[in-house]
Amino acid sequence: MNRRLWLALPLLLFAAFVFAVGWRLSSPPDPTVRSRMVGRPIPAFAAAPALAGRPGLASTDLGQGGPRLLNIFASWCVPCIAEAPALLELKRRGVPIDAIAIRDTSEDIADFLRDHGDPFERIGADPVGETQMALGSSGVPETFIVDGRGVIRYQHIGPLLPRDVGTMVAEWEKAR
Repeated sequence: MNRRLWLALPLLLFAAFVFAVGWRLSSPPDPTVRSRMVGRPIPAFAAAPALAGRPGLASTDLGQGGPRLLNIFASWCVPCIAEAPALLELKRRGVPIDAIAIRDTSEDIADFLRDHGDPFERIGADPVGETQMALGSSGVPETFIVDGRGVIRYQHIGPLLPRDVGTMVAEWEKAR
């Protein structure tokens, strides 16, 4: 009996290995880096206007009454182009949206908004990504919902797509 067990041991180890590989392939780990700021007050910042004639954005603008979306974007970001229609739809539905432009120039931002639409009320410039890091944002685009008390209530990582509009409206309503 012991000899049979020793002979079957390689087969059992191989079967366990195949099971472990199959299990990990069927449920890969989530590589998304979530912000630790969700549920916490928005960090203090004051971003200068990204465009002449438009207001910049400060953390104090986000805790004044109702919830707002805060979109982190850049003109050089291809997925930001993909999310532009969803942001315009959110604006059309009455969701106020502010933005922080990451490592960008005023000229490139103006071109981007002219080509893809402008859903933003305020756009702050973040030339070195300092505000982005304070928010716990790991890339562009990302969108946060900040409630009327200045607490970050929701984070969406990646481009907002038409299928995400309903979720964003629901999360915005929850933050009211």
